[in-house]
Amino acid sequence: MINENRIVPVTAIDLITLYGTIMNLAGTSITAVNATDPGEFASALSGNLLASEPVKGFNITSGTSGVIYFVPAYDYDGFAIAGTAVETAGTEVDPDGRTLYSATLSSGTITIAKVGF
Repeated sequence: MINENRIVPVTAIDLITLYGTIMNLAGTSITAVNATDPGEFASALSGNLLASEPVKGFNITSGTSGVIYFVPAYDYDGFAIAGTAVETAGTEVDPDGRTLYSATLSSGTITIAKVGF
């Protein structure tokens, strides 16, 4: 480090905000969505969304396509469309509370992918 007294530690920002900042810098337009209850989300899907806290469950209330970026909570349950739980395709989610995933809705199917390494 050039001057460790002037370095802002990563602990000054939470991980999900850091993910969102990196995505914005990379040119991905993102809208943050807040939980209705701790870990529980319900939102229309339009464009790219970033869940503002670890996701236990996410109910897509309307929309036919889009991407939800999320960190799964330790008690991750999965996704629902209009209140009905759905099976997802793609990568199996490891609910570690830190890994970023994308959930892409297209033609009524949600496909999960791990973002990054």
